[in-house]
Amino acid sequence: MKLVKDAQVLAEQFSAYTRWRGDVASGIGELRKWLHQNEIGDAQSDLRLQYLLDRLREDKLIVAFVAEFSRGKSELINAVFFAGYGNRILPSSAGRTTMCPTELQWKEGDKPEIRLLPIESRKTNASITELKRYPEEWQVRPLDTSSAESLQQALAQVGETRRASVGEAEELGFPIDESGDRGIRPDADGKIEIPLWRHAVIQFPHPLLEQGLVILDTPGLNAIGAEPELTLNLLPNAHAVLFILAADTGVTQSDLAVWREHVNAGRRQRGRIVALNKIDGLWDGLRSEEDIEREIAGQVASVAATLEIEPGQVYPVSAQKGLVAKVNDDPELLARSRILQLERALSTELLPTKREIVRDNTHGDVHDIVDRSRELLNARLSGLREQLQELTDLRGKNQNVIEYMMRKVRSEKDEFEQGLQKYYAVRSVFSNLSNNLFGHLGLDALRDETRRTREAMLDAAFSRGLREAMKGFFQHLRGNLKKSTDEIGEISRMLDAMYKRFTVEHGLKLAAPTAFSTLRYEKEIERLEEAFNSQFNTVLTIVTTEKHTLTQKFFETVAVQARRTFEVANRDAEQWLRAVMAPLETQVREYQLQLKRRLESVKRIHQATDTLEDRVRELQQAEDLLVRQVGQLNALSVRIERALEMPSDSSPAPSALAA
Repeated sequence: MKLVKDAQVLAEQFSAYTRWRGDVASGIGELRKWLHQNEIGDAQSDLRLQYLLDRLREDKLIVAFVAEFSRGKSELINAVFFAGYGNRILPSSAGRTTMCPTELQWKEGDKPEIRLLPIESRKTNASITELKRYPEEWQVRPLDTSSAESLQQALAQVGETRRASVGEAEELGFPIDESGDRGIRPDADGKIEIPLWRHAVIQFPHPLLEQGLVILDTPGLNAIGAEPELTLNLLPNAHAVLFILAADTGVTQSDLAVWREHVNAGRRQRGRIVALNKIDGLWDGLRSEEDIEREIAGQVASVAATLEIEPGQVYPVSAQKGLVAKVNDDPELLARSRILQLERALSTELLPTKREIVRDNTHGDVHDIVDRSRELLNARLSGLREQLQELTDLRGKNQNVIEYMMRKVRSEKDEFEQGLQKYYAVRSVFSNLSNNLFGHLGLDALRDETRRTREAMLDAAFSRGLREAMKGFFQHLRGNLKKSTDEIGEISRMLDAMYKRFTVEHGLKLAAPTAFSTLRYEKEIERLEEAFNSQFNTVLTIVTTEKHTLTQKFFETVAVQARRTFEVANRDAEQWLRAVMAPLETQVREYQLQLKRRLESVKRIHQATDTLEDRVRELQQAEDLLVRQVGQLNALSVRIERALEMPSDSSPAPSALAA
């Protein structure tokens, strides 16, 4: 029983994270429904909440397994995730078994199948992300999940290869090196063994995959270097990277190259775990347990020193023995394999980091929407109480006093409508500045610059020409982001002045507009530039055909990533512009309604004094309703805050409105 319980630690951690995410989504869904029912939210708030719900529902946890060939990577994936099938599922044998990047995933509505992208797709400039939109570009093979044997046969397809000429291999972007150190070495016939597939997506109904886990299985250094999207997109976006070494080889030069160029690129501080696999090679029956422990500790220290990390980040394991122990329900062997310590580390590294990202992103939007809704309710309550006080003061007063009150309200209405002219003028300027902002962030200008850079690279015969073309590309992107920052500053200053004017002159409850920064997009462009410079810092003076091809393919991937960055910037800027105008628009609309209601009330009382008490009672009932609504909004806010901060248990959270 203990073995079963221990082996479920990772699954339970993922289930807890899924429940936590569900609790947060439930709270946000209830808030959205409540705002709609009480006619408090606006279209922009509703869109933002729907976006949050979609993001929570589609949330993925990506774990990348990275290693050179023959380090036991596929066996480790089998031991951690697929031991329940009673056999190894991913192909695991001596030599190369993972020849192309492979994603294992599952979501509701998927069919069990393997989707394979032919290697020939590299002859186009299309990225893997783009090609995922076109199912006809992929070969689809069904998966029979009823037996381990049929799964093994189907999944073995990701390791299929074919022989190609050196010219074709270069055209496909594979680095060729006679020594085999920095590229693929031709065989005795001058042929190159290349993967049959460029990328594989395996849709597999596994409990952890169903909860949003995505496993990224990567090939060795040579294959990684030939697929720029791994370097620029897939690996950097992984929430955790598990780097596998072999205890019998330690850190080889190729291992170190993978670590420095891909796993530790940018010196990422979290989400890196090192597995020192195949420690069962030390169990030779000739050494004592103390000697084995001493040797393992020495290897861990050596690996940590070479990779410049803490020894606590290195986990010695035996993937093969861990798999055998789980299949045979052998607690003693499982403990000796140390696989459970690695699983705990994986959940400890991955889940808190991921939850922190989700929590921070969600908290800001929810907090802003709740604050705006609270300000609206308080403005309604303040206006209603003012109106109630006015009507209460009219008790026992003569017609002259009532007529004076009516003139006073009309005067306030006229004064406010004069202020609206300035508001409409600001709206016009705001619209012009917004158009300028989208002009700098626009995708048309980015497309033109991409085309210009591509043409310049095609004309370049020397490495300097390639670098100058790319340097100009990045300078253009940074320049557009700098101009965007200037426009954002102008918009912020203008809105701040208008917020203050309406707060002082008309008593509207308006906090300062939220800030918006382009820093995250600037950082992403910097990362892309650093990746490009790092990838090609060894290009010779004369650019060979192979290097020119690889450079162009790398640029196409950079261009796709840059476009994605600007698409996100456009979306975020549009949401910000709507968000900063929405409070002012809502408060102006609300204030107009209050003035209209006040004037109508005084008119009615002027025409028939016997309606005064009826109107006072109506306002008192409306006041009670608003007070309840403020309390309900606060309860919803507290529920979401608690869900964001606290781990979920298996019991559902009570409704915030139950009381």
